[in-house]
Amino acid sequence: MRPAMSLARYLPSLPVLQWGRHYDRSTLVSDLVAALIVTVMLIPQSLAYALLAGLPPEVGLYASVAPLLLYAIFGTSRVLAVGPVAVVSLMTAAAIGEHAAVGSQAYWAVAITLAFMSGGMLVLMGVLRLGFLANFLSHPVISGFISASGLLIAASQIKTIMGVKAEGHNFVDLIQALVRQLPQTHFLTLSVGVLATVFLFWVRKGLKPLLVRFGLQARAADVLAKAGPVAAIAVTALLTWFFDWQAQGLKIVGAVPQGLPPLTLPLWDLALWKALAVPALLISVVGFVESVSVGQTLAAKRRQRIEPDQELVALGASNLSAALTGGFPVTGGFARSVVNFDAGAQTPAAGVFTAVGITLASLLLTPALYFLPQATLAATIVVAVLSLVDLGILKRTWAYSKADFVAALATLLVTLTMGVETGLVVGVGVSLALYLFRTSRPHIAEVGLIPGTEHFRNVLRHSVLVSPRLVSLRVDESLYFANSRALEDRVNEAVASHPELAHVVLQCSAINDIDASALESLEAIEKRLRDSGIALHLSEVKGPVMDRLKTTHFLRGLSGRVFLTQFQAIHELTPEIERASAV
Repeated sequence: MRPAMSLARYLPSLPVLQWGRHYDRSTLVSDLVAALIVTVMLIPQSLAYALLAGLPPEVGLYASVAPLLLYAIFGTSRVLAVGPVAVVSLMTAAAIGEHAAVGSQAYWAVAITLAFMSGGMLVLMGVLRLGFLANFLSHPVISGFISASGLLIAASQIKTIMGVKAEGHNFVDLIQALVRQLPQTHFLTLSVGVLATVFLFWVRKGLKPLLVRFGLQARAADVLAKAGPVAAIAVTALLTWFFDWQAQGLKIVGAVPQGLPPLTLPLWDLALWKALAVPALLISVVGFVESVSVGQTLAAKRRQRIEPDQELVALGASNLSAALTGGFPVTGGFARSVVNFDAGAQTPAAGVFTAVGITLASLLLTPALYFLPQATLAATIVVAVLSLVDLGILKRTWAYSKADFVAALATLLVTLTMGVETGLVVGVGVSLALYLFRTSRPHIAEVGLIPGTEHFRNVLRHSVLVSPRLVSLRVDESLYFANSRALEDRVNEAVASHPELAHVVLQCSAINDIDASALESLEAIEKRLRDSGIALHLSEVKGPVMDRLKTTHFLRGLSGRVFLTQFQAIHELTPEIERASAV
């Protein structure tokens, strides 16, 4: 037992050692059932997302095998299902479209290289424990980005449903091109695409309640509802074969190679790697954020937890494996992970069984895809991505935080008009700029003693006791280079408005850090106050902040004192306030 525990301790990158030790028959059954359901869902999604990325449909199947196996070894989430997802597929197409012709062998090779680079970056970030970088992508930015990406993806698939050629570098160009192509719409293709779309939308919401109403058990009804895309694929493929619709102009998938995922290597082209560096990094970060968000949400429901830094390693290994087996960038998908969770998956072994199912499909079922209409796959994508669109974030952020509204709107509009990479970069930039602007104007409140208590509150909001000889300023922000001058101005204002002032107390209960620029400002404040005959005091300084201040000359030259509490400062500096409070 001791060697096993030691191995688990010194191999934190192998969570399989933790859950695998307790694997039993009951868990096996649960994982097998979940894997069956997810496999049924994943097959049409994989085909569709490969086409969305501009790749042959079988590449989607390749990208859904090895990544699941590697995540089962390295991942910390028990239910996360890794594979192609809509947003990453769109970003893949945007990243490599200018380096090779869509559908060519060179295009596929660049996609493999992109997956390899993304995997390497993720592993490196995990080793360096850089999971915190994902925190720079705020929820409004992510929501705006995903919503815009969903609209872009849906718009890009409408041309396939219409049976026309329409190109555009952004949402506006796509819509304009589609409008111009309306007279050339292929009616049969449009009929198949629209009917498939309507059917898939109905399946998502209406099939399960209908089946339950007819007496089917809820779990069985859920499985059948999840199989809706498979039914759409089967029916439209059969109809196409029976009525020979491809001869009437309906575009079909055609021959899909049978066999196991091939062994592949990335292109070792330095110029290409330089060109793909930024897109690979953005794909890595977006994929990681999406994956961790889903993993944490589902883990919380079972009172489990995931390790973000270990997730970086797991996703990196998954992408490296995708690159070595003919795939393209992957991450943890929201829809399939929720299905995996709802189906009762207990461990990542469910992903292993899903990989086996996808492999069998690659070996046995691909001939049945020959007559599959491309319009059906387009409908599958449209239905999947429109569920990601959340324009309500604009209304919610407008009501709660105008800064978050600006970040979400900027990300949404720039992504729609200038592309996914530019939109994401602008969203992060706007968020950081707004944060710097907000924190550069910290809330600094003059506080006074609430009568009969030891509590201090804002003099503008409460009836409090103050003394003309003392001003207490509570700084509600950490002090750093962007806001240190604001503190100087606020102290100068307080001195100018209190002619009898003898003491200034800075209540530091909300200050978590003081950088070098802020320290210089404090020293300047202290010098000006001393020259004016006023003592500067500090109160409620947090331990880590105090530890750093003790290493400087500031405390040694402080004209006043450092008090443990604000009440202690008032008690010793202006006892008349305490006496008035007791009356």
